[in-house]
Parts: sequence; C-alpha cells; structure tokens
Amino acid sequence: MTEPPHLDWDRLRVFRVVADAGSFTRAGETLRLSQGAISRQIRSLEDSLGVTLFQRHARGLVLTEQGKILRRTARDVFDRISRMEAQLDHNRERPRGPLRVTTTVGFGSVWLPSQINEFLDRYPEINLSLVIDDSEVDVHLLKADVAIRMAPPRHPNLIQRHLFTGHIAIYAAPSYLRRFGTPQTLEDLLDHRIVTYGEQASIPFPGVNWLGEALRELDPHFEPAFTLNNLVGIVRSVEWGAGIAALPTLLVHQMGSCEHIMREIEGPLIEAYFVYPEVLRNTLRVNVFRDFLLEKIREVRL
Repeated sequence: MTEPPHLDWDRLRVFRVVADAGSFTRAGETLRLSQGAISRQIRSLEDSLGVTLFQRHARGLVLTEQGKILRRTARDVFDRISRMEAQLDHNRERPRGPLRVTTTVGFGSVWLPSQINEFLDRYPEINLSLVIDDSEVDVHLLKADVAIRMAPPRHPNLIQRHLFTGHIAIYAAPSYLRRFGTPQTLEDLLDHRIVTYGEQASIPFPGVNWLGEALRELDPHFEPAFTLNNLVGIVRSVEWGAGIAALPTLLVHQMGSCEHIMREIEGPLIEAYFVYPEVLRNTLRVNVFRDFLLEKIREVRL
C-alpha cells in the first residue's frame, strides 16, 4: 500500500496566494518572497502531490483541474483555521471553566457569599466552587485552585497577593451590657463571660484567641465561659448575649448587631492573602477572581 502524499502547510499557503494572485510576481509581493523561491515551493508541492497545478501562459498562471480542486480545498481549510483561531482568541478573552476556591469559615460564610452574585453576573462561564474550612487546603497539590487565607502561605512556591489588612475589636450585645454592665479595662473582663475560639488544631488566623490569652496573662486561672470553633457561631452567640468576644471587624460589620466596646484596645492585625500555584499564573479565571476581590474589598469598611 502506497503512503498518501505529505501535504506541507507552508507550501499550501504559498499555493493559495499564487492561485488568488494569478502570478508569481504578485504573489511574491504579498508573501515578501522572491519569484524563484515561490516557483520552487510550487514545484515541490506538485512533485509531492504528483499532479500539475498550474499551466504557464504568457498572460500568467492558469489553474489546472487538479489546481482548481486544491484551491477550493485550501480555501476551505484556511477559512476553518481562521475561524478556529478567532474562536480561540475570543475564548482567551472570556474567562471560563471551573474555579475551586478555599477559604476560612468566617470569610467564606459571610462576606464572600455576599459578592458571589455580582461575580457570576460578570463571568457567567466560570463555574465557582467554594470550600470553607479553617484547616488549610493544599493548593500546592492542586486540591484547590485558589486559597484565601488570613496568614501568609508557608509553601515557598506559591504566588501570593495581599488582599487586605483586617482588624480585631472587642464586641458585646446591648442586651448583655444591660445585664452585666460595660467593662472599661482588660482587668474588668475577668469578671465577665468571655467567648473564645475552641479547638486550636485548626484556627482561621493567628491571634484568633488573642483576648483569652491576654486575660490568662492577667490571671493564670482564667477560663472562657464558652468556646466554639466557628467564628460565625461566635458572632451569633455574642449577638444573643452569651458573652464578650474579640472578633474581626469585617465579620461583625457584615453580620450586624454587636456593639464595639473598649475602643482603645485592639487586637493583632489580620493579613489576608490570595494564594495560588505557579502553574495557574496566567489562568484568566484566577486573575479575574483576584481582581474582582481586590475591587470589592476597597469598597468595605475593615
């Protein structure tokens, strides 16, 4: 069985231009090649196909029947390629596909969901998955595309973009303050019910239990009245009068009705980062999600 002829794409491109131009000279002007170089390309194409594509006449080149067939085929092929390239360019400009994001329970349950509707309106072809967990999901191993964490990443080969600096303040419900009074100093808090984050094995950010640690330095026997390993649950508990807690201001402002007390005392700062692996550096859906978050965070009170 004989092998089919090998069709060289560069020669086919030259053939198409020559067939449209009707002469080597005009084709050379378009292709910026010499007449001799074009003639050699056409001759090589004819040899590889085993057919004559042009009849040479004084007035120029005339396509043979085989040449006419190849011209129609070449036009169809290159038109299809042009459409495909245009579609690929269009798709490169339109972010699409799955995007798996992991973040902490507090950020992922309160502020971030309030922004998702607008993000999906802007980018309807992105399929967003949000995994909320205070333990760290390893984006280095591609278990998620993006992590939003309240501390710098530990792995050196991750790209990180600082999102915002958050603040921690002390809050209580008006109903609690009416019952037990408003403390003025850290020492006063030793006589109040304090709510802290429990289960230290997995914490949403360094310093989450700053207040409890500060009170334990004042009194080694200090114990919180209530612990809960979910910041949203702590905010709700404080709102319903369970006690006093140190909480991220972004979370409280988003959720509602706690009262900021002891304003001269502030806990450690929270540094939030947008983190993703190097292999996704130029991935459009990652980049537009990052830029969207930066835009929306500029609008909020931290």
